[in-house]
Amino acid sequence: MDINISSDGIKVDVFRSSGPGGQHMQKTSSAVRITHLPTGLVVTCQNERSQLRNKETAMRVLRSRLLELELEKKTEEQIKLKGEHITAEWGNQIRSYVLHPYKMVKDHRTGYETSNPTAVLDGDLDELLKAYLRSTMAS
Repeated sequence: MDINISSDGIKVDVFRSSGPGGQHMQKTSSAVRITHLPTGLVVTCQNERSQLRNKETAMRVLRSRLLELELEKKTEEQIKLKGEHITAEWGNQIRSYVLHPYKMVKDHRTGYETSNPTAVLDGDLDELLKAYLRSTMAS
């Protein structure tokens, strides 16, 4: 994904960096703080001696954080669309097929039962689908 950051959407502050570094650190404003106004993200960089390099580094960090936010939004959207994840374990079955000694198909989600498993296995799922749709409409 390509993250485009408009110059109108950011606020750049320049200040003197702190920490060890001698007289150069106290004389020049080389540290950079970038605030992304739409999201409120704040990135600060004071690693380099050059203000330009600090600004480039801060922009890279801001892009990566915005990309991370976009990916989180997409995964949340996918989870919302996909619904609850149910693992395929014993007891989580949707339907039971009994072919011997008697014949029956039971849908455990809706409680619908039919005594014609051959038709269901051949693809006649209309009644099962209608029962499922009725159960989802009721809840």
